[in-house]
Amino acid sequence: MRQIQISQPVTGEEEWQATKEPLMTGWLTAGPKVREFEQLFAERHNVKHAIAVTSATTALHLALVALGVGEGDEVIVPAFTWVSTANVILYCGAKPVFCDIDVKTFNIDPEQLKSKITSKTKAIIPVHLFGLCADMDRIKEIAGNIPLVEDGACAAGAAYKNTPAGGLGNIGCFSFHPRKSVTTGEGGMLTTNDDDIAEYLSQLRNHGASISEEQRHHGPKPYILPDFNMLGYNYRMTDLQGAVGVVQIKKLDFFIDERAKWAEFYDKELASIDWLTTPWRDENYKHGWQSYVTLIDESKSPYSRNEIMEILQNKGISTRPGTHAVTMLSYYTDKIGINPNDFPGAMIANNQSMAIPLHNRMTDEDYKYVVEVLKGIE
Repeated sequence: MRQIQISQPVTGEEEWQATKEPLMTGWLTAGPKVREFEQLFAERHNVKHAIAVTSATTALHLALVALGVGEGDEVIVPAFTWVSTANVILYCGAKPVFCDIDVKTFNIDPEQLKSKITSKTKAIIPVHLFGLCADMDRIKEIAGNIPLVEDGACAAGAAYKNTPAGGLGNIGCFSFHPRKSVTTGEGGMLTTNDDDIAEYLSQLRNHGASISEEQRHHGPKPYILPDFNMLGYNYRMTDLQGAVGVVQIKKLDFFIDERAKWAEFYDKELASIDWLTTPWRDENYKHGWQSYVTLIDESKSPYSRNEIMEILQNKGISTRPGTHAVTMLSYYTDKIGINPNDFPGAMIANNQSMAIPLHNRMTDEDYKYVVEVLKGIE
């Protein structure tokens, strides 16, 4: 039986060959390949600085640390997002303040954002979920001088009004997990146009060292160790990952363009299914298409969302909920006392969203098969 995965990374001979240099030279930790990857990523996203780290989670953590988020502070975050977007606020000893989403876009609802801002609000984390940028102009208008940290984990290559993700706020954060459009296995990237923040982030990811490992090892005085004038973290990306990233980032636009073509195919072919809402799009947004996330209207559909997902699984088509409502997770309901009913948009998205396969290893026949099976559900 045909088996279509929800997502598959596109890696092969080029990535394999790219790892040879760090393996042969012995430079395996953060070094020249990470630096090259950072430069290419910064150029593609039109930002001054890109700083590679171990994941989007550690990127988000460092972003908040760099902005001085700590005990007694509040950080506003969407209720519907991957759990790490909220967890990093707790890492800093601050309080996550949840804001509901606009179900149409799955992103934070700017109009509800107003009521969440207090004198304790230290930062806002708009999430560009599934590759669609948040409405950053409206968010900036409401936020005023409050710093914005873009959670662009899904949004490499995406743009809002011709400005690439990562340059829309004070700091951007990206993921290279295998479900993302480009991957280094695990890995993340911070972006910023602020020179001081960039320097601070570079030190923070490397234990707080005043100079990098590469600078130290290539320097003329081998007895000198770096000074440590801040509490830092070991969040460095390896050069093996950086080498893969150099190859992958060069393919990003091809990957996105191909996914966009098939997203349009889905849009057209699935329009006749009255119980299935396809992803919202607008000419002001360049979608990154990390995922193609639909919404099932159970008042019209012949089966529940979960039953439809089981039908598709039995036909060899993998699906997933879009993501989860953090406000429905037991840690946040039991330990922090969040009431899920306060976030109806997130609850709808949690219970009724369904991502269908969209990735660069799928064939024409795979896409046609997904459509055929969905149309056959009655």
